[in-house]
Amino acid sequence: MNSEDREFLTRINKYAEDVLFDIDPQKTPISTQLEKLKPVMEELAKESGKPVEEVFIRYMDLASEAGTEAQKKLKEDLGPDLDIEIR
Repeated sequence: MNSEDREFLTRINKYAEDVLFDIDPQKTPISTQLEKLKPVMEELAKESGKPVEEVFIRYMDLASEAGTEAQKKLKEDLGPDLDIEIR
């Protein structure tokens, strides 16, 4: 992930912290969560000249990549003897 990707993801995640702070992600439908993120995604789409759908797809790809990186780092930090499945 390059610095532009990290900045993009950080911007959405910071916005999400502000608007999703009081919801339970396990109990709140994804559609509701995404609706709350729509303003920042529309802003990013306008700035980049791309459709909101492309911004959403990029966000989902980068969030998945960041999650995979975090899981890998955690496994490295725990060591090979503690090979656990994190979900």
